[in-house]
Amino acid sequence: MHTPSRQDYVSISFAGQGGGSYNNSKQWRRQSCWRKWKQLSRLQRSLILFILVLLFICGIASYPTVTEHLSGLTEGEQHTDSNSVLRPIVPHVLPEPLKQARPSLPEQTSQKKLSNKRGPPVLQNRLQKKGNTSDTVVEDKASDTKKEGEENGVISWHGAVIDTDKATEGTKDEQNNEDSAANQKGKPSEESGARWLEAVREAFRHAWKGYKDFSWGHDELRPLSKSYSEWFGLGLTLIDALDTMWILGLKEEFEEAKAWVATELTFNKNVDVNLFESTIRILGGLLSTYALTGDTLFLDKAKDIGSRLMPAFNTPSKIPYSDVNIGKGTAHPPRWTSDSTVAEVTSIQLEFRELTRLTKEPQYQAAVAEVMKQVHNLDGKLDGLVPMFINTNNGQFTHQGIYTLGARADSYYEYLLKQWIQGGKKENQLLEDYLQAIEGVKKNLLQKSSPNGLTFVGELSHGQFSPKMDHLVCFLPGTLALGAHNGLPADHMDLAKQLMETCYQMYVQMETGLSPEIVHFNMHQGSTRDIEVKLADRHNLLRPETVESLFYLYRFTKDQKYQRWGYEILQNFNKYTKVSSGGYTSINNVRDPDYTSPRDKMESFFLGETLKYLYLLFSDDPNLINLDQYVFNTEAHPLPIWPSTA
Repeated sequence: MHTPSRQDYVSISFAGQGGGSYNNSKQWRRQSCWRKWKQLSRLQRSLILFILVLLFICGIASYPTVTEHLSGLTEGEQHTDSNSVLRPIVPHVLPEPLKQARPSLPEQTSQKKLSNKRGPPVLQNRLQKKGNTSDTVVEDKASDTKKEGEENGVISWHGAVIDTDKATEGTKDEQNNEDSAANQKGKPSEESGARWLEAVREAFRHAWKGYKDFSWGHDELRPLSKSYSEWFGLGLTLIDALDTMWILGLKEEFEEAKAWVATELTFNKNVDVNLFESTIRILGGLLSTYALTGDTLFLDKAKDIGSRLMPAFNTPSKIPYSDVNIGKGTAHPPRWTSDSTVAEVTSIQLEFRELTRLTKEPQYQAAVAEVMKQVHNLDGKLDGLVPMFINTNNGQFTHQGIYTLGARADSYYEYLLKQWIQGGKKENQLLEDYLQAIEGVKKNLLQKSSPNGLTFVGELSHGQFSPKMDHLVCFLPGTLALGAHNGLPADHMDLAKQLMETCYQMYVQMETGLSPEIVHFNMHQGSTRDIEVKLADRHNLLRPETVESLFYLYRFTKDQKYQRWGYEILQNFNKYTKVSSGGYTSINNVRDPDYTSPRDKMESFFLGETLKYLYLLFSDDPNLINLDQYVFNTEAHPLPIWPSTA
């Protein structure tokens, strides 16, 4: 049985003239299409409408990305690439904070050319925005949008701004071809070296401007909000920077800071301070400035703060509490534990020993010597490696089984060597503990990454190795080199050079050229990149450890590549952390050069350590802080090697 056939209707229209010809008019086509549309079922019509609406929405959403991508490709053709020459970077300075809402972020990441020594990393998903970065790393196009904003004297690039009227001399110098050629293996010229030194001075002046304008006399600058934060309320940044200004020859800035110390600085305050931080930054900074200038103002202030910190040692075990009220003369552990960290109680010795030498008052050195004696005799070490915590009541290690050269343990190893040097290489117990610890590092914590075989220092937790390495660990190349310079085994210098390369790669393999706080190394065969960075570890706090080690390696080897590496790091600090109104800011994301997510904080150690070590790295004067006459504390404050044995 056949279903009744559906009748078809045909509409034919005839023109007034030539009616026999085929009519292809727009009206006829509209009528024909409408009949075909009406013949479709309701479901078919609904599907077609849904698809059309979806395509329309996608088109609107993707239009900015497509146009930006095509624009980027067009601009990219105008640049020639080089695998061996570091092009001068035009720093883009973070803009002053705006009252309007934050502008929308660009969809596509512009990326930085990496060193040709290592393959480019495969980029991970962004932290702040949708979409993936390209696996192919291309040259940074910071200058591609140069024309934008030129009428106002400002060059804008993805939310970052250069104030062309306020560009520093160091910034202008970066545009010269001579600095570009400095990335070659040849020795940087004397003129380049002088410009690099001046670039550090300019960076310091810019940071100091922000501190002076917005946070004078307070602890730390918040450059984006043009305000300050307090930790102890003792002018922490100013004191930390005193000897830096003296070394850099910034006499005007030094004199105004000295005047504040003389008239405003008082320690008679009802405030809790951290024993470790106040010792290395405040006591260390004052002692160092006295050593360099001979001005007793700083020694008197050092005596004052040193005596006020002594109640911390009034514990059952003589292992000091972490916190001291310098006004009340009381001390206590943190609210949540009776433990102190091993690094904190064993990294105050250089300062208190020096205070005893200068004052002839033995209680300072006696207190810190007792700590070292107890730690030396404790059980719970692994081949000279120490746990991270120690109890102030019983004097025993706690949380045993975890060994690291990162946070909470790092400077214990540094101060073993430096106390031995400070005291004239006579205290053999300190030397023995240091040498044993370095062997423990080699045996338990040293590994190589895949695929490029970077030597790194990991961590050990209850027998399980973790390929995690803090940026803090990058103090170790410099410490190893310092030991080798003072007669320790030559293989310490070999290891220092290997670890120095690794710390440099922690910078150069990031899209901003700045290292994250923590990295993890790949150890599996077939890995495509050596370094992974977790989302929570991508911040950079303007830390000094890598440039510190670069300084030591250059001072002892005279290999100019260490100077070039340092200059690259300085350029990237200028490019991604400099704030136009003054100061530098730590950032949250070193993997996204378009949106680094500034943290609005300039740590005091940026002036106290990072810029100081960069300046010393670029100087070819071995007598500018002669390492046979001075030893740096862990906050980069040089203290004299005791005269009787210097």
